[in-house]
Amino acid sequence: MPTDLLRKVWGFDDFRPGQQDIVEAVAAGQDVLAIMPTGGGKSLCYQLPALMREGVTVVISPLIALMRDQVRALREAGVAAGALTSGNTEAETDEVFAALRDGQIKMLYMAPERLASGGTLPLLRRAGVTAIAVDEAHCVSQWGHDFRPDYLRIGELKRALKVPLSAFTATADAETRAEIVTRLFAGADPVTFLRGFDRPNIHLAFQPKNQPRRQIMDFVAARPGQSGIVYCGSRAKTETLANALNAAGHPALHYHGGMEAEARREAEARFQREDGLIVAATVAFGMGIDKPDIRWVAHADLPKSIEAYYQEIGRAGRDGEPAETLTLYGPNDIRMRRAQIDEGLAENDRKNADHTRLNALLGLAEAESCRRVKLLAYFGDEAGPCGNCDLCQTPPEIFDATRPVQMALSAMLRTGEWFGAGHIIDVLTGNETDKIRQRGHSTLPTFGVGTDWSRPQWQAIIRQMMGRDLCRPDPARHGALHITETAHPILRGEARITLREDSIKRAKPAFTPKMQVSEADAPLFSALKAKRRALAEAQRVPAYVIFPDRTLQEMAGRRPQSLDEMARINGVGAKKLESYGEAFLHVIAGETAPMHPQRRALAGRSAGTLFDRLAETQMRLARGEDGTGKPLSCSTSQLRRIAESRPSSREALSRMLDDARLDRFAEAFLSDIASL
Repeated sequence: MPTDLLRKVWGFDDFRPGQQDIVEAVAAGQDVLAIMPTGGGKSLCYQLPALMREGVTVVISPLIALMRDQVRALREAGVAAGALTSGNTEAETDEVFAALRDGQIKMLYMAPERLASGGTLPLLRRAGVTAIAVDEAHCVSQWGHDFRPDYLRIGELKRALKVPLSAFTATADAETRAEIVTRLFAGADPVTFLRGFDRPNIHLAFQPKNQPRRQIMDFVAARPGQSGIVYCGSRAKTETLANALNAAGHPALHYHGGMEAEARREAEARFQREDGLIVAATVAFGMGIDKPDIRWVAHADLPKSIEAYYQEIGRAGRDGEPAETLTLYGPNDIRMRRAQIDEGLAENDRKNADHTRLNALLGLAEAESCRRVKLLAYFGDEAGPCGNCDLCQTPPEIFDATRPVQMALSAMLRTGEWFGAGHIIDVLTGNETDKIRQRGHSTLPTFGVGTDWSRPQWQAIIRQMMGRDLCRPDPARHGALHITETAHPILRGEARITLREDSIKRAKPAFTPKMQVSEADAPLFSALKAKRRALAEAQRVPAYVIFPDRTLQEMAGRRPQSLDEMARINGVGAKKLESYGEAFLHVIAGETAPMHPQRRALAGRSAGTLFDRLAETQMRLARGEDGTGKPLSCSTSQLRRIAESRPSSREALSRMLDDARLDRFAEAFLSDIASL
């Protein structure tokens, strides 16, 4: 049963929403496409079925770091897993080959690039592969920013091996989903699970840029000791921001695609391993990061598209605990993103689609009501106001902006659509600069008509007009603003428009970070994290491979006093209980008596209670009822077998005990069994 394996291997009593249906479909050998929110537990949906079926499941995954972490976590949970990657040492590769030959591997991770090797298909046939799982399946889309050409070979592999395939992704619009079906499933519709895109634990917030370095530093300072990512629009900014964070006492490192491969690997490893570390990074960082306790993601610059935004914020709060985001944006961001699209080499249809994606993100940035409603609507999900975004918590002031917007559009047209926002604002506010005089713009009907609004207000109005795609910067005219078709109905007086009062005056987020545990439990939680960190560093694995934060939170709150109680904590499976149970109990309860391995195997189960009762009975009858008989006892392995099988008769018990022990213990043991 999947629920039994879930408890035994992963230590969880229940599936997350939507997981069980996917697990059962994959285990039944159906072709499956699952679109699940980041942090929704995708990996479990192919890992658990692999243990339910015969043979080997091969997992195609895009990044070495991700594969190595998943293999470590599976091995810690007692699952036979291995990876064949270019990052392996020769000894590691030989070990995986030997395990495959001996039938000792259930899950084999492999990078898509390995599919280009002629020896891969024969290897997988000999290994007895019975299923394929594809992680980050959106990498098959040639229009996606994570496109991996070797993903196109996966469909051929499925047809050659004649096995079921399950594909998983967190980010796939209708266009990408159709491409996945065509390329991985040869157009035959798989069983599709669309589990929604909502991540209700993530708080959403945007702010217009106003001293952006200070905005980021204030955000980080309010969250001491938390792991986070700051995404930056340039490589240089990652380095200067990381230096500033370190100088302010916040442990930080930088990451970008221009670094040497070894430096990038070391940065990834440090971020995975260390608690409370911040990384300032370009978008080169992230797809392979499976760290569940990232508490926040900030964007120092506007992301590329709404899909990129969704994927990047999705790296926060994968453990389901509260997480936060902050996205800064300004007119220069909009100009840069428009220029990147317009100056690209794509066909016009693709450029138009990319502008539409950017418009969706700008609409989210300039939203007048719940951001989550707007974000989910883009992905086809319906939702009510969330109460967990900045606009739900502090609704913005709205005003009818039809008149000033008409003024700004008219000024753009009357100046020939040859000027940027600064010059347009000079015209509107009647600021007679040298450029105004040279161009004769002080004689225009629009000169000085906008003095009811200050320069900062006009900057906010024009930024929001750009965000609503009423005007765009033209790269052929050095970023001059030109009006779009969307603006014409407003200019002609056929439509009205509302805008937000600028939120610059609320630069500091109103959202207060939630503590991960109660104040009373905080010292113990810190001690448990310190123990986890020491164990992780000794084994050179990420801290969450030992236990995730939410497991330590539950330990701190419930304070188990025995291995039986520890086994009931979510996230403590049988193998981890054996490996780490006593170490963490020592932190919680001080020194504890060691438990025999045979008894430890029954921890948290009713068989464990019966084992203890049988052991007490055996001790009481060690010299018989009157205390004068020959000393006699059962081995701990015999007691374990009796406790697990619960024989109900002397005859059944005789298959485990010899005649002398039957005569001494049978009646009392059967009475113990019947009473529990």
